[in-house]
This record gives sequence, structure tokens and C-alpha cells, in this order.
Amino acid sequence: MGHFRRNQTTLTAILAAYDRLVEVGIGRRTDVAAALAERGCTVTATDIYDRDVPEGVRFVRDDIVDPEPSIYADAGAIYARNLPPELHRPARDVAWESCADLLFTTLGGDQPAIPVEQRTIETGTLYLSQRP
Repeated sequence: MGHFRRNQTTLTAILAAYDRLVEVGIGRRTDVAAALAERGCTVTATDIYDRDVPEGVRFVRDDIVDPEPSIYADAGAIYARNLPPELHRPARDVAWESCADLLFTTLGGDQPAIPVEQRTIETGTLYLSQRP
């Protein structure tokens, strides 16, 4: 079960178990990245568009479908919120190539397009694709 500890029920608490994280597609939702940085995690946020990120969070413009591997190289976990199914495999591939876990939520009724473990969290379901 890796970092899916039973006493952790929030996305931030689960992700805070990792020292170095990359958020894929941060968009305008910066609260999780900010909370992780405040807890002492090293956080890099990516998006295909330039985005403003909180203090303590590094931003890099990147596309998970055509990624720059160096962005993800030192991550313990790559995570995404509301990750669409067509990006599940590309995100998993980047995570595995970087020896990182992939954790993500989906939007609405979307189901994971890759094999995952699942965990109920305060906002719904969190999916984990651990590195092989």
C-alpha cells in the first residue's frame, strides 16, 4: 500500500509523505501545492500554460504528453487533480520512468484508464499507480 496510510484521509496528508513532488496541470488550483510547500515538501508545478504559483512552489511549463524528463527526475511522487483519462497513461509512463509514484483524482464519473489502487479521501477517490 506504499504511502496509503490508513490514518491519512486528506490529499495533502497523503502527498506530504513524499519529500519531492511534481503536480501535473496545476491550473488555478494552487492550494494543495501551497500546503505541501508549507509542510516542507519540495514542489514543482507544471502546466501547458504559464501559471502563477504560491511562494515556495517552482513552476515549469511542460506537457505531460511530450514531457521534459529532467522536471520529474527527482520526484518521489507525481500527482494530478482531475486528470482526464487520456492523460493517465502518459502520466504513469513519466512517473515510472522517473521511479516515482503517480497519484491522481479524476473528474466526475471518469474511471482510471490504468491499473491502480484506490483510497477514499475527503474529496472523493484518490488513485495510486505505484512504480513497478
